[in-house]
Amino acid sequence: MTLTPLLRGRGLRRSYTLGATRVEALQGVDVDVLASDFLALRGPSGSGKTTLMNLLGLLDHPDAGTLLLDGEDTTGLNENQRADIRRDCFGFVFQTFNLIPVLSAAENVAYPLLLRNTATETMHKRARELLAAVGLAGKEQVRPDLLSGGQRQRVAIARALANRPAVIFADEPTASLDSRTADTILALMKQLNREYGVAFVLSTHDPRVVERADRVITLHDGVVVPEAA
Repeated sequence: MTLTPLLRGRGLRRSYTLGATRVEALQGVDVDVLASDFLALRGPSGSGKTTLMNLLGLLDHPDAGTLLLDGEDTTGLNENQRADIRRDCFGFVFQTFNLIPVLSAAENVAYPLLLRNTATETMHKRARELLAAVGLAGKEQVRPDLLSGGQRQRVAIARALANRPAVIFADEPTASLDSRTADTILALMKQLNREYGVAFVLSTHDPRVVERADRVITLHDGVVVPEAA
């Protein structure tokens, strides 16, 4: 049985101008993200993997090509519509975590729900449940600066899950972690992928991420490298 992709990108192109130099970050990339996928976008720095992830997550616009979300073309959406999709359908785990330093762990997790005007009791309950799910029960009132790198990553993952997204995008999720913590975080992501049925798209050059992925797309100089037969 063929599964209809949750996200389908075709002919995606993106270039940037750096001074007098034009950089072709993506050169006609095709990509599918399936429901409940655990997909790794791998490649060296400058390969285009983060650019591709930003296009898939509607954080950036392609110069050319199409991106379908659940069969609907996103090309003509305005910024408010794109923001609504990011809020309601996607979660993001950034390399630097991007937690709000003056908020507690629970408040950081609840923040996306606050943006949707969720009832306070519901918001707090969801934050507690998610922090427990990522192994941080009892840390609800602790601020990010008092947490370890791995614990901050767990808070970021819990926050990404707050709105029950279809896809979570994680940019180099192991880059700032030691080996032991990285293995623990990857195991957690895989567990959440199975238990919640949420797709994960991870940009990485870490072979440990690649080993755990269900599927791998390799990028080099803005193009997809065919897998060896």
